[in-house]
Amino acid sequence: MALGTVTAPHELRFDTGRVCLDLLATTHPVERLGSVEVLRAWITGSGLVPAGTVLAHADASWPVAFRELRGWLAPLVRGRPAPGVPSYDLALARVNELARAAPPAPRAVPGEDGALVRRLDGPPGRAALLAAVARDAVDLLTDPVARARLRQCEGDNCPIVYVDTSRGRRRRWCSSETCGNRERVARHRRRAALARA
Repeated sequence: MALGTVTAPHELRFDTGRVCLDLLATTHPVERLGSVEVLRAWITGSGLVPAGTVLAHADASWPVAFRELRGWLAPLVRGRPAPGVPSYDLALARVNELARAAPPAPRAVPGEDGALVRRLDGPPGRAALLAAVARDAVDLLTDPVARARLRQCEGDNCPIVYVDTSRGRRRRWCSSETCGNRERVARHRRRAALARA
């Protein structure tokens, strides 16, 4: 899986620790899955497909389907239905239904240097890619250890949920470079203001 942080609203991030949580992160700070091109970049960046996989067959229905899955994941990951979101049971049933499809079939093939590389057996379909994300969510939601490591970012107005794998399990922010840096700057400004007063 690709790792990174976001510095602009249009950039994608892959630092939550799970593909399903990375999909949830595509709503912050603005909607990021508004086009097929961005969704293709997200699919590749998330590691759902190997780099170089052709996704030319993706059409305008794909971002809609991924945003719909994201909507079903939100109440499940956050542990309670939110206002305006279908009930927890309906969300769970929909994610389970999407997880039934077979995910993209990987295979090992010799690369240019002779080392084995991962490729897909054929162009991945929308249902297969949605299934991969839904299965990741099912794995996360049914693993008590992973579920216990879920954290909500403590940054102001940051809705990102991530898996805390830090030493001591004391990670506070989705990203030290974004939310953590904002908090440190705000804390410094508060101390400076107190010192001046």
